Amino acid sequence: MSTDPNRKTLRHFYCTDGIWQIFEHMSEALDRGVDELVNEAMRALAEQNGYLAGPDTDAQPSGLYVPDPSRSPAMPPPLPAARMTAHFAGRPPSPSGPPTAVPPPSPGGADPMPPLFLVFGNQKYIVDKDQFIIGRGAKSSDLPIRDGNISRKHAAVVRRGGAYYIKDLGSTNGIDFNGERIEARKIEEGDVYSICDYQLRFTFK
Repeated sequence: MSTDPNRKTLRHFYCTDGIWQIFEHMSEALDRGVDELVNEAMRALAEQNGYLAGPDTDAQPSGLYVPDPSRSPAMPPPLPAARMTAHFAGRPPSPSGPPTAVPPPSPGGADPMPPLFLVFGNQKYIVDKDQFIIGRGAKSSDLPIRDGNISRKHAAVVRRGGAYYIKDLGSTNGIDFNGERIEARKIEEGDVYSICDYQLRFTFK
């Protein structure tokens, strides 16, 4: 078992629909991932009940399980099995190699580019601009994904130097390729990238 209190692991839990909707609204308003807000709420509850040292105390290092024998907090009633949810835990980038750098725009105009298509769900989108935004924001994204775990501007498909690249825009939960988190990568025929629970497939055909 890991001793790192800040390590994230994928968890499954039951949550009432009403509470989940509140967190989705908060995620939209605060532009933060639902998983981040849930973690913050759980931490605050642990501090309030004496199971975790708060930021203003020096009783124990932050992040450790610290039961307070002087307090006996009542256990909350079990939540109804109304909805099974899972929050996506971001993983750090793999140290397998140097990160891909997106080249700067070519001087003197746009590069001649073959058409690139993004397949998401049952729809096919053509990437026909220098920066194609993927994110939660309906107005700020070319491909909006309405999910609280998706950042408002989560990722971009960028065309540079005769090639296309996918780039993380500083999202909370990142982009996965073949099980590894990436910051940027050149897109090849048939590549499939994961953003939280969603798959993005790219093709030139």
